[in-house]
Amino acid sequence: MDPVSASRARVDDRPEDVSDEVDVAEHGRTADGETTSLDRRLFMQFQAFGGVRDTAALVSSLEAAGVEAVLYEDANDPTGVGLLTLSESPDAFVSGIRAYLQAMPFSELEPKPELTMLGRTYAIGHEQDLAETLVERPRRRVLDPGLRWAIWYPLRRAGSFEQLSRKEQNAILMEHGGVGMAFGRAGLGYDIRLACHGLDKLDNDFVVGLLGPELHPLSIIVQRMRKTRQTSLHLERLGPFFVGRVAWQSGSA
Repeated sequence: MDPVSASRARVDDRPEDVSDEVDVAEHGRTADGETTSLDRRLFMQFQAFGGVRDTAALVSSLEAAGVEAVLYEDANDPTGVGLLTLSESPDAFVSGIRAYLQAMPFSELEPKPELTMLGRTYAIGHEQDLAETLVERPRRRVLDPGLRWAIWYPLRRAGSFEQLSRKEQNAILMEHGGVGMAFGRAGLGYDIRLACHGLDKLDNDFVVGLLGPELHPLSIIVQRMRKTRQTSLHLERLGPFFVGRVAWQSGSA
């Protein structure tokens, strides 16, 4: 087959729903039902370290550097910390933040790569205020001094979920999300949902952060989620989990 015919064959073999236009913006919907879009999102990266003997030295360093971040003390490691950094540009993680972590005091710590997570905020299509959903609210939540406890973990959905119809998927997601919204209305816990498709070395799909003023309601959220159809039937992998309390946040000095 000649190159032109081969090219035409490849085009003709494409599924009918494949479009020549590639749209990577996030989409929402106004109260009147009109579709909106925004090509902005917030990236967050979580990294954990051991061998910390002086948390105050890390706090002083972060304050001096002006890094937009949250430092957690690890509840399961007496010498452990977690560092959440955030930026609208992923270049920040391989430029300024990368250089900062290669210098003291972080360069002397023991990295825990099994707890590294990187994700991006996303919209699911019905949000009326995309800037609030994608950038402002997630930033405000992780930097809220009243939300001093956090649980961070990755997850991967099973292939069975992708085989369901959109209607079935939406019903399952509404059940799952309803648990989180109930705790949010009570002021007991809030979630950060990040997509990490292709960004995670273990091929996870999402990174989840549970934030609250106390730890035990966050544990109960995870417990309640176990009973939902998404978790009990359509998850392939969950965790590992990082549990920590805020030691410092940007803007908290």
